[in-house]
Amino acid sequence: MSEITIKYLAQKLNLATSTVSRALNDSHEISETTKRKVTELAKALNFQPNAYAKGLRQQKTKTIGIIVPDRVNPFFNLVIEGAESICRANGYSLIAYNSYEDVEQEKKIVYGLLGGKVDAVIMSLADEEKEAQHLEWLRERNIPVIFFDRVAQHLEGFKFTTNDQESSYLGTKHLLEKGCKKVIYLGLSHTSSVGAARREGFIQAHQELGKALDPACLMEMGHNDKENQEILEKMFFKLTRPDGVLAAAEKLGLAAYRALIKTRIKVPDQVRVVSFTNMQMADLLNPPLSTIAQPAFDMGSACALELIKGLKDKKVDLSEEKRIIIPSVFTPRESSR
Repeated sequence: MSEITIKYLAQKLNLATSTVSRALNDSHEISETTKRKVTELAKALNFQPNAYAKGLRQQKTKTIGIIVPDRVNPFFNLVIEGAESICRANGYSLIAYNSYEDVEQEKKIVYGLLGGKVDAVIMSLADEEKEAQHLEWLRERNIPVIFFDRVAQHLEGFKFTTNDQESSYLGTKHLLEKGCKKVIYLGLSHTSSVGAARREGFIQAHQELGKALDPACLMEMGHNDKENQEILEKMFFKLTRPDGVLAAAEKLGLAAYRALIKTRIKVPDQVRVVSFTNMQMADLLNPPLSTIAQPAFDMGSACALELIKGLKDKKVDLSEEKRIIIPSVFTPRESSR
């Protein structure tokens, strides 16, 4: 038989893994009947809770790890700054890790954290749709995890996100109401919950305003900046070019700006642009860029606050499902007026 895990016990009992974990830890939130069922099955299968987890509870490092998929992205840097400000104020250290949008790299980082380097983890996933076995390992070893932005779909827990669909809807509606006849959506991925929500908001705005939407206007771009710019240059050279752009990521907004400059197309006279971005100098671009800014710093500080609260107060269960939405801010500027 393969190794008996908390996940295996949960499947046998038709319970959530978090419920089994809490039952094995004698949580006051779990009924005595459920505790008895869990402990009886664990005993029958000779399940032994990981000894490392017990040691970790007794010997804290006062260190929190944060894993992000892209350190170059200003959004993630601001999240790290927000989390670090709270950690520092509460006597904790913060270690930042970059998964480089790679699930295998993310797994290496997570399994490395099991070496006792951190007491808890804040993370945004490289891929939300992948199985979360490495995240369950953390839970089984009683290392609390809080998710933000790209959150786990297969695992319960505290999840901090923003109103991506509503924000995308507002940005698209703004462009359409300014007279744009053909708006393109530039997205990096609609497989992530963030990408899917922004894409849906774009579609929703067209539907509610009664505007026709050509499926070709929903463009999925890659991560290579040079290739993205070349694709956009070719598109803007055409007579059938769009007169509006909603960029679902900062790098795509900048690629659109560069392509428009290269093709000598004027913003906003010929093409209006709105972009999701946390760029602090958006108002210094020529023309100043209309932005949808995620509350990155606030999201990081909120994640750290909840995590430290959970570490200090055993009554706070960070493995339960709880979603917290922190709204983004849409700021129209000259690029879309």
